[in-house]
Amino acid sequence: MVRLLRPLQRGATYTRLLYLWVPMLIVSVWALVDDTNMWVPAALMIPVGLIPAVRTGEGVQARWLLTPGQPDDGFSMAPSANWRDRLRTVVWLQGRLVLGLLTAGACVWLPIVSVELVRLSMGHRIDDIPLLKDAASHWAYALLAPLPLLALYGAVVGLGLLATAGARALLGPSAAERLSALEERTEQLLERNRIARELHDSIGHALTVAVVQAGAARAANSPEFTDRALTAIEETGRAALEDLERVLGVLREAERPVSARPTLADADRLLESARASGAKVDAEVTGALESLPGPVSREGYRILQEALTNVLRHAGAVPTRVRVEVADGALTLEVRNPLPDGRAAPGRGSGLRGIRERAALLGGRAHTGPDGAGDWEVRVELPPR
Repeated sequence: MVRLLRPLQRGATYTRLLYLWVPMLIVSVWALVDDTNMWVPAALMIPVGLIPAVRTGEGVQARWLLTPGQPDDGFSMAPSANWRDRLRTVVWLQGRLVLGLLTAGACVWLPIVSVELVRLSMGHRIDDIPLLKDAASHWAYALLAPLPLLALYGAVVGLGLLATAGARALLGPSAAERLSALEERTEQLLERNRIARELHDSIGHALTVAVVQAGAARAANSPEFTDRALTAIEETGRAALEDLERVLGVLREAERPVSARPTLADADRLLESARASGAKVDAEVTGALESLPGPVSREGYRILQEALTNVLRHAGAVPTRVRVEVADGALTLEVRNPLPDGRAAPGRGSGLRGIRERAALLGGRAHTGPDGAGDWEVRVELPPR
């Protein structure tokens, strides 16, 4: 019993009732003008529903009154974008008008029937209701008086649920809007993945350099070397903080330009950081780096950063050959280093996977693994864009 009466405690029950009564305001006004042609309000709803902005207004009303407080209400706030949306709006306006008439009839006549049943049980004659007009007075009619009120309760709740379901079907997002929302969600996920890679590359590189430098300074037991190591750690940490600030800026400001991110033109600081960690880096850069498109140059910087980080993390201070070549708008980036024990390590880390993902996003290809000559090779080719 308590469960059946629970809708009485919900605010949505009463806001839905208000939503269903709104069309009756139009009908009531028209009845004052001409009560012999009550079909006119329904006819007027056809051209009104063809107005694109009406769909937005209906969606707002449905969100506020049919599903108050629900974040995922299933209603579209966009105006009609095509004739299909306009026709769906027209159909809903007609359906809302019919539901409003049923609601008004139930709210007016069912309480009257209940009152008349009580009067009939008290000996009064009923002339206004055909069903009770010829009924003889009897006290038992008082027992039937609650039934119209229960029917009113069921009608209010049921018509409210029916209106909500119909509004979701006819005022919900169109196929084009759902596709647009899916594309927006995909863009958000791609941006989150990009930010995760940014943090992994930048912070991972800084921590690797710091660990290698600290270990080398302890082993060297030389004040001069320790001073150089601390300087390298400080510079790498500052660069990592700058990168972190850029990434956080993207999170804080959706419209922040990506041009503030580092590019291959800033690759010298990566090479110097690796050299300061003890690695003998032989770098060769050919071609005009400034001619590269922004996305290619930025992703190339991150690929080089991750490749050097992997060298320091897994191979240590070993001779490393870096080759960056720009030709006809295409970028070829190669990082090669010997493995300490002469054996190839499996390339299943998140860093190598990130390198391959970055290359694939730009339509390029990446090879990460042994080159057959005892060296570990990271080779990335990015086509012109």
